[in-house]
Amino acid sequence: MTRTRFILAAVAAALATSAHAAGDPAAGRQKNFQCMGCHGIAGWKTAFPEVYHVPKLGGQHAAYLVAALKQYKSGERDHATMRSIAATLSEKDMEDLAAYYSQAGGSAAAGK
Repeated sequence: MTRTRFILAAVAAALATSAHAAGDPAAGRQKNFQCMGCHGIAGWKTAFPEVYHVPKLGGQHAAYLVAALKQYKSGERDHATMRSIAATLSEKDMEDLAAYYSQAGGSAAAGK
């Protein structure tokens, strides 16, 4: 039974990885103009809705970024700016942005 679970987990992980690997990093780089304003400035703090450090996107896992954007779009995550930006994104846009930021590492934090 343990071997079967391992095989199923490996297949599920492969399918999940291939689904989010579908994003195009080059297209994501072209689409990140809305992201760079906050996430592209190292050490940036925002004052809405409260003062906090804006999270770094470069190097994050693509699946996490897509899930977060979907949660902002659906209203599961509550941040007015992110909800309004995510509302304009298609699933393909989300995958492209996630592919770019997951592969960009530290360079995405500097807006390069």
